[in-house]
Amino acid sequence: MKILVTGGAGYIGSHMVKSLGEKGVHDIVVYDNLSTGNKDSLLFGRLVVGDLADMQALESLFKIERFDVVIHFAAHIVVDESVRNPIKYYRNNFVNALNLIEACTAHRVSRFIFSSTAAVYGIPAEVPVTEDALLLPINPYGASKLMVEQALRDVSLSTDLRYVALRYFNVAGADPLSRIGQRYKEATHLITLSLRTALGLREELNIFGTDYDTPDGTCIRDYIHVDDLITAHMLALDYLSEGNKSRVFNCGYGHGYSVREVVEKVKQVTGVDFRVNGTSRRAGDPPSLIADSSRIRNELGWRPAHDDLDYIIRTAWQWEKRLHIKE
Repeated sequence: MKILVTGGAGYIGSHMVKSLGEKGVHDIVVYDNLSTGNKDSLLFGRLVVGDLADMQALESLFKIERFDVVIHFAAHIVVDESVRNPIKYYRNNFVNALNLIEACTAHRVSRFIFSSTAAVYGIPAEVPVTEDALLLPINPYGASKLMVEQALRDVSLSTDLRYVALRYFNVAGADPLSRIGQRYKEATHLITLSLRTALGLREELNIFGTDYDTPDGTCIRDYIHVDDLITAHMLALDYLSEGNKSRVFNCGYGHGYSVREVVEKVKQVTGVDFRVNGTSRRAGDPPSLIADSSRIRNELGWRPAHDDLDYIIRTAWQWEKRLHIKE
């Protein structure tokens, strides 16, 4: 198949390109504006540098390439930034996704895989949370992703477009061979920040909120290794290629760790007892988010291979050491 991967030079997108490329049978085109992505994260595929806001560039790309499938990763992802600057998030995450969906329908692309988020649930009434839970995002990041899901649903009812929306929980870890991983200079993910503190790149690690209604007062999250997430995408690709209907799936392991538990595990893995500072809550953070992943396990046969916090952190640690020694 000829596959377009938007945001394919970023963290999760580059792992998707790696997995597709290792199959050796697909023609992969990456469309990325390189605002947070990196050319040298691409192990396979052809890079087209461009922005989803540029409708003329999109039209030209789709006309020339004639894609079979679009896998959409490109988005802004920082929750507290979305609270401070919601217009930036609605414009990039929703309006630009709508541009992409419009190009798909205009050029008869019938298969679309969307990188959604558990942030669409807001503060769920029940945890673990199922795909049928109320969708009540509490920050513009989650709201912007939900708007794309709603657009995909409505467009799919009036066109031939079929989609899978994958609601990610907390993605972490890196390629076990340390070829690719998180490259964000201004990282916001807990595991990455903890590892960079262990490396001495930061003086201390801030914990945002120690008074949540959780056993140790810090937020609880469901951490999923990036390679298991990519396996879910590959299964979604097969699912759509077999002619199945549009579907939404959670991507998480079904259990969580608190911020303090993750920090202690990072200290154990790295052997570094770095300084940790408890501070005020961050805007837009729910106390606990854990996936009920029964649907993707039962319907797609997803069987995660790396449900192990130690493994997640070790692969990220090896990557961070390689990344910062090189730079």
